[in-house]
Amino acid sequence: MEMIHIRAVSPPDLSDRLVGVLAADPAVVNLVVLPGAARNPDGDAVECDLLTGAANRVLRSFRDLGVDRRGSVVIEHVELALSERAAQAETRRLGALARAPVWDEVQSRIRAGAFYTPSFYLFLAVAGVIGAVGILTNSEILIVGAMVVGPEYAAVVSVASGLDRRAWAPVRKGLSALAGGFALACLAAYGFGLVVRGTGRTPPAFELGLRPVSHLIDSPNFFSLVVAVLAGVVGVVALTEARFSTMLGVFISVTTIPAASDIGLASAYALWREARGSLLQLLLNIVVLIVVGFVTLRAQRFVWRRVAQRRDRVEPAVSNG
Repeated sequence: MEMIHIRAVSPPDLSDRLVGVLAADPAVVNLVVLPGAARNPDGDAVECDLLTGAANRVLRSFRDLGVDRRGSVVIEHVELALSERAAQAETRRLGALARAPVWDEVQSRIRAGAFYTPSFYLFLAVAGVIGAVGILTNSEILIVGAMVVGPEYAAVVSVASGLDRRAWAPVRKGLSALAGGFALACLAAYGFGLVVRGTGRTPPAFELGLRPVSHLIDSPNFFSLVVAVLAGVVGVVALTEARFSTMLGVFISVTTIPAASDIGLASAYALWREARGSLLQLLLNIVVLIVVGFVTLRAQRFVWRRVAQRRDRVEPAVSNG
């Protein structure tokens, strides 16, 4: 049973309507109202536990009443709940909707990752150098290490979400962060490549053209497109269902970080065909990740909206029966 806890401060003139909405909803339990108890902002303290599958509907009521604008709403996850009433409501009223994403929470996670601090650019630069070492030494392990460091998916999903909501500020900021971050990663790999080349430390296999890792990166094809599409789908679904992890970040970075490293390294060695191929790979994969992220967000919202509508049609029939 998945639940969230809501702490709200409601202006007194809205409290009766808010409490009426919450009390009438079977997915709401443990409703507590403390008139005049809240400060900063001042108002009535309202707390309740809510089945996650009904969160989108209930939180929409908070917004419709204006509680989020005139008061405040805080959401916390409930780790463990022992409530027979809540369990029955989840089974009888929600069905498949019990696992629906909480869209306000999803948007909050996306906004939290869309702050492009200096560390964002530092991590991309470091990832670019680690990837360059992996390419020079034909080390798949180091390529994976570079992908672990790369934080670029936060910007990718922010752009996709901005397109979905037609909010252009996060789109501009995300694209700017991606352009600046990957430019820095390429420059870092380029500088590292110049140092290695200038000091005569180039591995013999790389000088002889034995570059299996590099050839995989700088040759975009149908299979790299498939990987980019799958990475975009998996990344968004995992984010909306709060299942995102470091390993998923690695899966997504397989389409971007190695290409940025190869652009810089190939440029340092004047391998222009490889540099062009990697640039095409990087641009193609970023575009695919954004487009697939946008489409997947739209599709998920549509599917869950249809599930909710179907449940709303079934619920009155169950209640009358």
